[in-house]
Amino acid sequence: MRHNALYTILFSGAVCVACAVLVSSAAVSLKENQLRNAALDKQRNVLFAAGLAQTGEDLDASEVQRRFEGIRSVVIDLRTGERTDIDPTGFDQAKAAKDPATSREAPQNRASVRRLPDHALVYEIMDGDEPSTAVVPIEGYGLWSTLYGFLAVGQDGNTIEGITYYQHGETPGLGGEVDNPNWKSLWPGRKIYGAAGEPAIRVIKGTAGSPADAPHEVDGLTGATITSNGVTSMLDFWLGDSGFKTYLRQFQEGQAL
Repeated sequence: MRHNALYTILFSGAVCVACAVLVSSAAVSLKENQLRNAALDKQRNVLFAAGLAQTGEDLDASEVQRRFEGIRSVVIDLRTGERTDIDPTGFDQAKAAKDPATSREAPQNRASVRRLPDHALVYEIMDGDEPSTAVVPIEGYGLWSTLYGFLAVGQDGNTIEGITYYQHGETPGLGGEVDNPNWKSLWPGRKIYGAAGEPAIRVIKGTAGSPADAPHEVDGLTGATITSNGVTSMLDFWLGDSGFKTYLRQFQEGQAL
C-alpha cells in the first residue's frame, strides 16, 4: 500500500529537509541586510542620544548617513582611555567581549556585566576640528533582560546630554518606559560624578528635582523599581574605573583627540 508508515516517514523527512534548506538559504541571504539594518539602528540611536535627532522622528538611511557625517567613530583602549588605530568600521564590541583573547572577566558588579572588552567603540560629535560630545555604549541587566543603549556626555566629561536604549525586553508600560521621550528628556543637564570623582548619577524612587536642584538624580520609572535600579547599576559600572571614566577624563582635558 502506497500510504504506509515508511512512506509517511520518508515523505515527512523530505519535507523537513526541504524546509530546512529554504530557511537556511533565507537566513544566509538576509544576513547582510540584517547586519546593515542593525548598524543603521545603532547610528540612529546615537543621533537620538546626542540630540541630533528627536525620538519618533522618521529617519531613512540617507538622512541618518547625512547627519552622521559630523560624527567620528573611535575605538578606544578601555583600560587607558586612549584612542587606537583599530578600524571602527569592522569592530564588533559585543563579539570582542565574548572572546577571551580580546576581553577579560569583569569585576563584580550589580549590572551583571560578566566580561569586559579590551576595546570599546565610542562616537565623538565634532564641532569643527574639536569633539564637543562623546557618546558611549552602556549595557546592563534590568528586570527581564539586558538593556543596550547609549549615553551622550558633554565636553566637560561630566554633563549628560542624552540617553537612549535601542534593545531590551522590559515590560511595556513599566520598565519599558526607558523608551518614553518624557523620561529621557529628564536626563540632559544632569551630572555624572560627585565631589570625590565617583559616579553619582542615580535613578531614584519618586520624583527628582530639576538638574540645578538635583544634579545627580533622575525620576524613577513608575512601577519598575528593578529596572530603575538596573539603569543606575549600569551607569555606575560603565562610568566608573572599569568603564569609560578614564576616557571621559581625557575627553574633558582635550587629550582624546
